[in-house]
Amino acid sequence: MILVTGATGQFGNATINFLLEKGVEASQISALIRNEQSADEFKKKGVSTLIGDYDNYNSLLKAFTGVDKLLFVSSSDIIKRTAQHQNVIIAAKEAGVKQVIYTSFQRRNESENSPLGIVAQSHIQTEKWLKESGIDYTILKNNLYMDFLPGFIGEKVAETGVIFVPAENGKVSAVLRIEMAEAAANILATDGHSGKEYDFTNTEAVTYNDIAQTVSGVLGKPITYISPSAEEYSKTLSGYGVPAEVIGIFSSFAIAQAQGELDAESSDLEKLLGRKPTSIKDFLSKFYASNL
Repeated sequence: MILVTGATGQFGNATINFLLEKGVEASQISALIRNEQSADEFKKKGVSTLIGDYDNYNSLLKAFTGVDKLLFVSSSDIIKRTAQHQNVIIAAKEAGVKQVIYTSFQRRNESENSPLGIVAQSHIQTEKWLKESGIDYTILKNNLYMDFLPGFIGEKVAETGVIFVPAENGKVSAVLRIEMAEAAANILATDGHSGKEYDFTNTEAVTYNDIAQTVSGVLGKPITYISPSAEEYSKTLSGYGVPAEVIGIFSSFAIAQAQGELDAESSDLEKLLGRKPTSIKDFLSKFYASNL
């Protein structure tokens, strides 16, 4: 039995759809949801649902019983995530789960000085607990979702002609979320992944100067990349009414890129997909062409 957590989220839901497309019987897949209201869409696919909440250990223990492979999609609650993940690992061990596939994240700097420290520490701790648990594990080190790049570029780039991000000359090797989900489904549907750590990162990393050239070519007008200080970036976005927590997240990832945290090229995803992942250039070309 395969159990997918975070099943109502985009990553988990897409993984279930790929499992079905790849011929895994619906009867061998379960979706972890937090309430019955979310069950209908899965029932239509023949996929069973189990109620479980990362904050509720007993619910997890009950849901994990009889599970062979668990896709553990990391919590989006950064504040509570460490405690929630501890619940998942302990419950999985007690329930006898045979293998846990965990969605972690790409990084180079694991110190407290990392610009992604608030994101990093819970993932680093979860990986440690998972390795110490005795459960067979597979760790997916996800780079930035390519889907988020237009948010960094700015929704009014066609009007302003400027990309304003404090990423300096750092590179990012972002990947489409749906392609990460497809690779996760391939891991769940096959054997031979125990003890492996896969870099879910692209085969080519790019700078925002590269991105500016791509967007410029699609829009047919000059696009300039400016890398402000983190303080100037925060002040500017605040002036446009962007919430402080959103600014903090975007700023952290941009500074991480400036420091080389997201500059990691790998063929892992290509091998798991059986093809090269979508390039940033191709994604942005299609995205901005469709929004002309």
